[in-house]
Amino acid sequence: MPIDPTLEYDDQNIFAKILRKEIPCRQVFEDEWALAFHDINPQAPEHVLAIPKGAYVSWDDFSTTATDAEIAGFVRAVGYVAREMGLVETGYRLLANIGIDSHQEVPHLHVHIFGGKPLGPMLVR
Repeated sequence: MPIDPTLEYDDQNIFAKILRKEIPCRQVFEDEWALAFHDINPQAPEHVLAIPKGAYVSWDDFSTTATDAEIAGFVRAVGYVAREMGLVETGYRLLANIGIDSHQEVPHLHVHIFGGKPLGPMLVR
């Protein structure tokens, strides 16, 4: 079910449980600001999710309430993961689904990092 980005943060969402190590993940990267791990249902040869460690529902929530250090740390983590996955030279796609119209399914801000093949157009026309 798509998520309303104006909702309160639900600390029982799957990503919160992964951050608390209650649910395992195939970790790619972790630092004080972010965690990145392989998607359990990959949509490309390389498909990693990057999440900030703070309790943020959406990009709007994150960009208005996170500290400058959290924002910089998360953005740098996403770039680091793309470089470490070897995606910079051939290209990659970042996707953050926010809210009902985009079909956000987990109420924790997350960025999909896709790569490993030509990804085609962004939206089907």
